[in-house]
Amino acid sequence: MATSAGASVIEKALLKRGLPSGGWSFFSSEQASLEATCLAGLALGSNSHGNAVSTVRFLKKSQLSDGGWPAFQGDSEAAWTTALALCTLTVLNEIADASDRALRWLLEERGKEGHWFWRWKFKTADRNVRFDPDKYGWPWITGSASWVIPTAFSIIAIKQFTVCKRSEESEKRIHLGVEMLLDRACVDGGWNSGNSVVYGVPLRPHVEATAIALLALQDEQRTEMVQKSLSWLRQNAASVDSVSSLAWCILTLFVYQEPIGGLKNKLATIIGDGRDIRNNAALATAILALKCGEMIHPFEVVR
Repeated sequence: MATSAGASVIEKALLKRGLPSGGWSFFSSEQASLEATCLAGLALGSNSHGNAVSTVRFLKKSQLSDGGWPAFQGDSEAAWTTALALCTLTVLNEIADASDRALRWLLEERGKEGHWFWRWKFKTADRNVRFDPDKYGWPWITGSASWVIPTAFSIIAIKQFTVCKRSEESEKRIHLGVEMLLDRACVDGGWNSGNSVVYGVPLRPHVEATAIALLALQDEQRTEMVQKSLSWLRQNAASVDSVSSLAWCILTLFVYQEPIGGLKNKLATIIGDGRDIRNNAALATAILALKCGEMIHPFEVVR
């Protein structure tokens, strides 16, 4: 099955799963997931102005008063999905007050080690993990420590939205997030979900965390750690069978100008017509991967 034709079939399957609210749930819930909605909006919006408008309308309606977005529609607390929502608005060319407010939320949000008390604790009392608490990123939810994937998406969102209007504040926050990712890379390259060493034991990298972290670093200096991580992802991508993980591998390797044709064919074969992939976020990411090179890359950063 040709990957572009496969993507077209899957798009129809994903479109049918949309909720009346204009969002998408992860599975069959009536409560929209911001992650699934943003990825679906990016996957479908490139081919349909109506889908893009519907996604933008949903995001504006779901935004909280503080400028952030919750993980699920109806929740009252902002989460990491704010970064994904800002990416979506930027790629769908919706630059409005909602985006400015989201940027402000991202610039102010930080992992708990970014506060003086927790920096002191991690430096003096907690020896179970190894990282520099002065280099912090973004949490999954407010009040928790920095994690790799939320930090990576936040870096991408700020870079994309401020590409033509970088400020000292946004540059500082980007730099700090990049430093956090590099500090927490696994010993031999790649990224785990959070820390690289716990209780003195080096942790193994995860495919999705590595792929998404590399997306955030795509326009940064190709340090030895970045090269080692890219090499690890390249070597492991061919053995990946998870739809979501394989899709993220494709999206990342593409921006690093690595060959992805074989991986796209494998992904198309695994998915078929999409009916057996019940996770809408995974299905949407797969569409983005199958259309890689044929549409604007939703997570590409241009200096």
